[in-house]
Amino acid sequence: MRVIVVGAGQVGSSIAGSLAEEHEVVVVDIDEERVDALTYDLDVLAIQGDGASLSTLREAGIEEADMVIASTDADETNIVTCGTAKTVGDPFTIARVKRTNYLETWEQAEGALGVDFMVGTNLLTAKAATQVIGLPAARDVDTFAGGRVQMAEFEVPEGSPLCGQTVQEADRFDSLTFAAVIRPCEGEEDGEEPKDDVIIPTGATVIEAGDEVVVIGSNGSVQAMAAEVAPHAGGASDVLVVGGSDIGYQVARLLERRGLHPRLIERDAERARELAEQLPDTTVLESDATDREFLEREHISEVDAVVAALDSDEKNLLASLLAKRLGAGRAVAIVDDGAYVRLFEEVGVDVGINPREVTAEEITRFTRERYAENVALIESDRAEVIEFTVDEESVLTGQTIAEAAADLPDGVVVGAIVRGDAFVIPRGGTTVEVGDSVVVFVDTDVLEEATAAL
Repeated sequence: MRVIVVGAGQVGSSIAGSLAEEHEVVVVDIDEERVDALTYDLDVLAIQGDGASLSTLREAGIEEADMVIASTDADETNIVTCGTAKTVGDPFTIARVKRTNYLETWEQAEGALGVDFMVGTNLLTAKAATQVIGLPAARDVDTFAGGRVQMAEFEVPEGSPLCGQTVQEADRFDSLTFAAVIRPCEGEEDGEEPKDDVIIPTGATVIEAGDEVVVIGSNGSVQAMAAEVAPHAGGASDVLVVGGSDIGYQVARLLERRGLHPRLIERDAERARELAEQLPDTTVLESDATDREFLEREHISEVDAVVAALDSDEKNLLASLLAKRLGAGRAVAIVDDGAYVRLFEEVGVDVGINPREVTAEEITRFTRERYAENVALIESDRAEVIEFTVDEESVLTGQTIAEAAADLPDGVVVGAIVRGDAFVIPRGGTTVEVGDSVVVFVDTDVLEEATAAL
């Protein structure tokens, strides 16, 4: 497949990197330095120019392209790029947009504006934030099989009942599979930030404080696991949203849809009035989120979770740390610069969510749905959780999982099976049938081999 990626920032580079091994990828960016850097880092053809320009797209081979992914930071440029591409070819077009109103317009008539698939950055970011705060101690959450299966990534804190237990000892939930343990690496290698170890656990694997445990199971069992990982955390019902940006608004709106009544702090009086009109079940407070006395008057110490969605990383860091210092439960911060996410989490923010990473994951997920019905990326593409329907060609068909394991590479774990309406707990003696919906954890290093067999 020939793919043209317009925009070589964090989103475009991430997408190009994930597609480069299997596809012919051309990256277009107006910044010459970015183009040079990408040519050096990835096995792609990089072209300097305006991706919304017909001449640049022709230089990139638009007539032969199967897909165009417009991923610059400018919504209008991305939409125009897709429309221009459609005038001279018939590629599948994907546009990244921040403003939710563009997404709402496109959803009224899919395919409009020359865009076949539109990815709304702000809405995706808000969904990621609300999913995380809905599950205590979770760093990432995704659903599969029409919501019947949940994947969650938990960080095991110091003092958790799971610390020091083997996976066999911790495996006390009705329908849950321990898919992986991600263990942080210390120090740097050749000046680069080290990659965490992805461990496929056996019953004897000991869970340590600081580990991140990836589990796949029924919603009830994942909730029970969350309570076990952090028994004092409880569910988040009292949520404070800091900042009335579009992301902050979307977070409040999604929380309202869960039946919650969040509070939202917005400093600008006019924007606060707008939000109060648009969010009937949210209490909008006009104030500065870094005003300590105001936060204390609002009983910040009783808040279960804070979502910082201000317009700068520095403000979000300050608001998150102040809220935690005053006693708030969990702090989730929107981090615009992806390089800062780990720093935020090291200094006390519970979860940092980078909109560009969320967007890149969604677009990558979509490009891979050719062999899977649903995909979640783990730890910036260190591993994937894939959902697919088993057919007669699958190595799983007609075998027990233990038998099929001999035909699969190391790094593959069957996490859940849905047969009709029934949830089947996958164990070594479980036989997989044609038509089963299976959710599998796969280490990225063996992704190609595993998906070919599955």
